[in-house]
Amino acid sequence: MESRQRRHSLIRKLVASGPVRSQAALSSMLRRQGVTCTQATLSRDLRELGMVKGANGYAEPGVAPAKPGTLARVVQALLLKADAAGTLVVIRTPPGAAPSLALELDRTPPEGVVGTIAGDDTVFAATGSTARAGRVARLLGDMARAARPNDTRDPSGVWRQRWRFER
Repeated sequence: MESRQRRHSLIRKLVASGPVRSQAALSSMLRRQGVTCTQATLSRDLRELGMVKGANGYAEPGVAPAKPGTLARVVQALLLKADAAGTLVVIRTPPGAAPSLALELDRTPPEGVVGTIAGDDTVFAATGSTARAGRVARLLGDMARAARPNDTRDPSGVWRQRWRFER
């Protein structure tokens, strides 16, 4: 078997077998299987395989992660900001976290969400109307705020995370 094909096969097997939280961890697992590669090669392999990184580590798209979370827990962990924009809800997350939040929104969509598109740090959630988009943005903000009481809505009614920095 060609080394690239073997590497891809092993990556799929390792990711399916349990949480793989980082590229460094995956690289170490591959080394134990007798496969060495650079970080750039591993990153390219993950991209070619369509692997997504979520709250529980890497996973194949469309495959449930080892420990799926509830929508509320994922929103509480990952949501930075939710804004209604026409019939869309623009949802901001930390870098690399948008696919995990979109997956949970697709699994258990709040009333009014008909689908999502995820980038690296942004999710677009489509709704049927501007009123529904506003309700979904407020709902997501309320879910996140339940775990973070220091967060507030700005005067326009948009939920935003208020960061606290201490010296």
